[in-house]
Amino acid sequence: LPPVPVRLLLVLIIAVGGYYAVRAMQGNDNGALAASGSIEATTVNVSPEMAGKVKEVLASEGQPVKLGDPLLVLDDSLLAAQRGVAQSGVDSARSALLMAQSANDLAQAQYDAALTAARAQEGGQRLADWGKRTPNWFEHPLWYFSQDEQITAVQTEVEASYQALQQTQADLELVIQNLNNADFVAAETRLSNARMGYLIAKSVDDHAQITGGKVSPEDVKVDLRTILPSAYRAKIAIAKDMSGDSDILRVSQDAFDAAEAELDEAERDYKDMLTTEAADRVLKARAELTVAQERYEVALDTLSRLQTGEYSLQVNISAMALEQSKTALKQAGSAIQQAEANLSLLDTQITKLTIYAPMDGVILTRNAEPGEFVQPGGVAFAMADLENITITVYVPEDRYGQISVGQQAQVTVDSFPAETFTAEVIHIADQAEFTPRNVQTVEGRSSTVYAIKLKVTDSEGKLKIGMPADVTFK
Repeated sequence: LPPVPVRLLLVLIIAVGGYYAVRAMQGNDNGALAASGSIEATTVNVSPEMAGKVKEVLASEGQPVKLGDPLLVLDDSLLAAQRGVAQSGVDSARSALLMAQSANDLAQAQYDAALTAARAQEGGQRLADWGKRTPNWFEHPLWYFSQDEQITAVQTEVEASYQALQQTQADLELVIQNLNNADFVAAETRLSNARMGYLIAKSVDDHAQITGGKVSPEDVKVDLRTILPSAYRAKIAIAKDMSGDSDILRVSQDAFDAAEAELDEAERDYKDMLTTEAADRVLKARAELTVAQERYEVALDTLSRLQTGEYSLQVNISAMALEQSKTALKQAGSAIQQAEANLSLLDTQITKLTIYAPMDGVILTRNAEPGEFVQPGGVAFAMADLENITITVYVPEDRYGQISVGQQAQVTVDSFPAETFTAEVIHIADQAEFTPRNVQTVEGRSSTVYAIKLKVTDSEGKLKIGMPADVTFK
């Protein structure tokens, strides 16, 4: 057996535990349901949303505060500088928007002017097809298809003729590169060169014949200013000596005669080869290219002739410029929206550098001091709403039915034994528990109990969080 003092201490502990267990789970001497708990209140941890250095702390522990009171201020120097840059961006974007608007207005005016001029130029041509007789090769009148449809058809023809032109050019190149056609191609080349040589030689000879060999002082290219005092008189003398020189006439005539002889010989060689199969192939390829080229050119001419009024090239160019200006105006509008959004974001971030009280209450703890660096989510203050204090007690399952929401109760605390506080049941748990926090005995923990939450009236603010309290239900 343990010593007598130890046995007495065990008896005392059992007696006290039994007393509080019976008091908490069964009732008081008068038979009323009683339970024990501790005073509670809504506690909120106040944390910054932005990281930064603490500039000023405006609240202390135990200080009562109201909703919206500033508690903490972070340094705003960095964000203030960034805001200045953002404001400059907004100003620049607004200037760009004004310029884009002016450019758009100008493009619109130019388009309107081009369209008006094109319509005026078109004039009576719009009704010209009405009075024309239908050609024999058409079954429908000329006005049958609209201008837009005709332009679309011609554009299709332009594309098709261009593709055909590209193909015939490629075909001619293949024919020219074919070794079987080399002799005829060489004859063509010689004839082409001879023609050009003849034309140039004839032009030189004609010039010599017209001038009669006379030379003007301006034709003398010798610079005598550094040699003779009168350079122009010297040029006159040289020109007189050169004028009437039979060598110029003879040389130019000889060159022309040689070019003419080469042309005659090249033409004879060319004609001699016209009966060959190579000539047929090359000439056919050249003819196909010429026809394809003309088809393409005629298609372009037809398209140009149809592009009148609102379909004219000038109107189309003005329309494209107008569309570009509209796109630039839209982009400028988007740019200013983005710049203003950046500025608004910085304003929001600057606003969040000041932390405000989220409710009425009392500061319980203060965890920040000036000069410290705080992180988002770090607890700077803990505060509680002592105007709305509560107490939660647990009652056994067999007494659960004696309690209802709105039921009144009396609360007593050891700190104020002579005072009684009123309370009202505001919530009854929907689910039973086996381990209530304020029941310490094995028997109590093994019992099925329900949590009962009461709102306590304490107009003088005497009750503090964590005070043990006894509740007696009426």
